[in-house]
Amino acid sequence: MTPIQERSLTSPVSELSGHGLRLLPWDADAPADVEAWLRGLTDPEFRRWNTPLRPVEDLADARDSLRSKAERSADGTDVTFKVVDAASGTTLGQIGVNLIDHVMRSARVGYWVLPEARGHGVAARALRLAAHWALTDLGLHRLELGHATGHDVSCRIAERCGFPYEGTLRGAMWKDDGRNSFRDVHLHARLATDPETTP
Repeated sequence: MTPIQERSLTSPVSELSGHGLRLLPWDADAPADVEAWLRGLTDPEFRRWNTPLRPVEDLADARDSLRSKAERSADGTDVTFKVVDAASGTTLGQIGVNLIDHVMRSARVGYWVLPEARGHGVAARALRLAAHWALTDLGLHRLELGHATGHDVSCRIAERCGFPYEGTLRGAMWKDDGRNSFRDVHLHARLATDPETTP
């Protein structure tokens, strides 16, 4: 086991704070967390651009999905945060550092924001906070961000947060909330050696 693995497994992250946000672990036993997770993954705008790897259609699915996320967090392969307003404690969305490769020191980042929280820079602020943690405390070198081509909002967020566009991955994600057709993905990435961006 590498030093990075030891740090990530024996020192689980309980909270990150900054930019008016708190990033906290989700709780599969908390009804409010399960309901927010379900709303996020069944939101029509989310489904327009994303197809969850595991179908999430009801509260039972949402609870199972959160438990699965907790298991992957425990084994050091994913870390999924609930994005919360620092002042009110209101849940705003989620951000995850996923597919963590401790050998290559790389990972993928993904996020969504609940409908009522959109338009307030939540995704960009959460991305800056999670990326800083992943590229410093977690010791990663490269953090990738992929989004469906045509999702201009995600493209702008990535660029503003220091994730330049690197290319197009052909047929790299499911299309139209299904598993029978595919669409292209814009790949953005940030390195630990890249300069920090300002909000």
